[in-house]
Amino acid sequence: MELSSLQPAAGSKHSNNFRRGRGHASGNGKTAGKGHKGQKARSGATRVGFEGGQMPLYRRLPKRGFNNRNTLHIEAINVSALEKFENDSVVTIESLIENGIIKNPKDGVKILGNGELTKKLTVQVNAFSESAKAKIEALGGKAEVI
Repeated sequence: MELSSLQPAAGSKHSNNFRRGRGHASGNGKTAGKGHKGQKARSGATRVGFEGGQMPLYRRLPKRGFNNRNTLHIEAINVSALEKFENDSVVTIESLIENGIIKNPKDGVKILGNGELTKKLTVQVNAFSESAKAKIEALGGKAEVI
């Protein structure tokens, strides 16, 4: 045992939850650590955003628009982006990320029909436009919704 490794016995140290306002002898009596008078010395905390009677910021700023919490963030890519893949390969969301076509598909991926496709592919994503589905299937590929 060395001096640098000494520790107090388990449970012997007091936490910061000591009893406030229990007389002078406690070391935290009288004002109980709240100082003298003032708003913060009194009971009843102010509400969030209260600015002392001044018009609060959230009421001073204009409110416009609407944010729909149910909006889906779907990543859209064109059929022409699928030209990077080899013939007869399976295109999944993971393979699209690996090839750098998409970065972060939050709620899904949709294939749009812009551009040309010359390879037979099996594409497995969340959604297809009608023209994209037609172009993939015209070459003998499959457009599978996952």
